Amino acid sequence: MVAFVGRKQELGILDGLLTEVRNTASGAKPGQCLLIRGRRRIGKSSLVEAFVERTGTPAVFFTAAGASEAVELEAFADAVSTSALPEREVFADALPGNWSAAFRQLAGVLPDDRPSVVVIDEVPYLMDRVDAFEGILQRAWDRELCRKPVLLVLIGSDLSMMEALGSYGRPFHQRGREMVLGPLNPAEVGEMIGLDPPAAFDAALVTGGLPLICAAWQPGAGLWDFLAAQLGNPVSPLLVSAERSLAAEFPESAMAATVLSAIGSGERTFTNIARAAGNISHSTLTRATETLVDKRIVAAEIPVATRPSREKRYRVTDPYLRFWLTFGRPYLPEIERLRGDLVLNRVRVGWASWRGRAIEPLLRDSLARLLPDDHLPSASVVGSYWTRSNNVEIDVVGADRALIARELLFLGSIKWLENAAFDDHDLVALQRHRTAVTDAPVPLIALSRAGVQTTGLHAAYGPADLLTAWRR
Repeated sequence: MVAFVGRKQELGILDGLLTEVRNTASGAKPGQCLLIRGRRRIGKSSLVEAFVERTGTPAVFFTAAGASEAVELEAFADAVSTSALPEREVFADALPGNWSAAFRQLAGVLPDDRPSVVVIDEVPYLMDRVDAFEGILQRAWDRELCRKPVLLVLIGSDLSMMEALGSYGRPFHQRGREMVLGPLNPAEVGEMIGLDPPAAFDAALVTGGLPLICAAWQPGAGLWDFLAAQLGNPVSPLLVSAERSLAAEFPESAMAATVLSAIGSGERTFTNIARAAGNISHSTLTRATETLVDKRIVAAEIPVATRPSREKRYRVTDPYLRFWLTFGRPYLPEIERLRGDLVLNRVRVGWASWRGRAIEPLLRDSLARLLPDDHLPSASVVGSYWTRSNNVEIDVVGADRALIARELLFLGSIKWLENAAFDDHDLVALQRHRTAVTDAPVPLIALSRAGVQTTGLHAAYGPADLLTAWRR
C-alpha cells in the first residue's frame, strides 16, 4: 500500500504486541496496550487500520469526535455493534450510560480464547470532555480489559496530552507502551516517489513526509511539475492538509495561530515575532509560544556553545507547514481564482532562499543519525550557533551535551545550492567563525548539495551520504 512505505518497523511493533497477547492468552493478564501519538494527518489511524486488516483479527475501531459524552457513547456503541467482535449484539440491545459501563460491557464481549484488537482514536477528545476519563480508563484496564487477550491501541494527535496520559503521577502510568509516529523520512519519500537523493530532500521539505501529500506526487515527477499540479487545484492535499490540521489544533486560540503565521513567515526572534503578530504584548506572546511549543508545532532553540546564551529563536518544526505558511496561505485567494501559476512563480523566485533555511534542521538531524563514521564521532547534540547581531552564524555544531556543552566536537557550514559547490571562500568564512567561538582546533565540515571544491575540511557530506542515515 502506497501510504505505508517505510512503516515496516511500526507494523513489526504491532505484530510483536499481538503475538505477546496470543502467546499469553491463557494467563491471568494477557492484555497489552499501546499508546500511539503523532501529528495530525501523519497516518496513525491508517497504520492501525492496515495492521488490523493484515492480521484479520476481530477488532473494533472507534474514533472520538469531541462531541458530548452521550453522543460519543452512542458512537462507541455503534462501532462495537457493527464490528467483527463476537456477541457484539449486546451493544445494539443496551446502550451504556457512562464510560465505566461501556468498558465493562466491552470486556464482556471480547473473546476469551483468541486475540482481539480495540482501537480508540483521538483519545485526547475524551480526556478533555469526559470527567476523570483517565481514571475510568485505568480502572477498566486493571479490573477487566487486561484480563482479556486484547491489544488496546490508544491514538492521539495532541502530543502533549498523549504524553501526559502515560506520564508519572497520572492514572494510566505504566499501563501501556508508547509509540511516536513521525512523518515518512527523506529516504522513504524518495523511495515512494522514485527520486534521486537531492530531489528526495526537496520532496521531504515540501510534503513534510505526510503520506497523503506524498501519494499525490506522481512517481518520477519533478518538484515543479508536482507544485504546478497542486497549486492549480484549490482542494489539493498540499493546500488543504495544513488548513484542516490547524483548524483542529486551534479551534479557539486565534492568537496562537497568528503567532504561528509570524514564525512561519520567517520571523525567529521574540521581538520580531511580536511585531509581525501585530505588536502584541510580552505576556500574550509568551502564552502563545508556550502553546505552540507544547503542541510540538514550534521549536524554541538556543545556540549550542560552551557558554550560556539567552538568544532564543523559534522555528516551525514541520517543513511542510512552513512551506504552506510562506507560499500557500497568503495566496489562497489567487489559488481559488485558479491562478496557481502566479503562486508557482513566487515559489520559483523564493525557492533557493526558503530552502536554504528550511533544509538546515533536516540536514542536522540526518548528520546526527549518520554519526559516528570514519571521520567524526557521535554527538549527543547537533545544533547551530548564532549571536544577537548575526555577525557569527555557524550552521552545524556538534557537542557532547545540550544547553551548555563541555566540548565542541565539530563545526560546519551548509551550502545547499544546485550549481554552487562549497569553495575556498566558504571555508575561510567558517574558519573565521570558529575563532569567534573557540580557540581549539575543532574539526570543520561541510554539508553541500553540489559538492566541495576546497581542501582543509575534516569531512564533507552530500545528499547521497546524508540520505543513507535514514536507511538504517
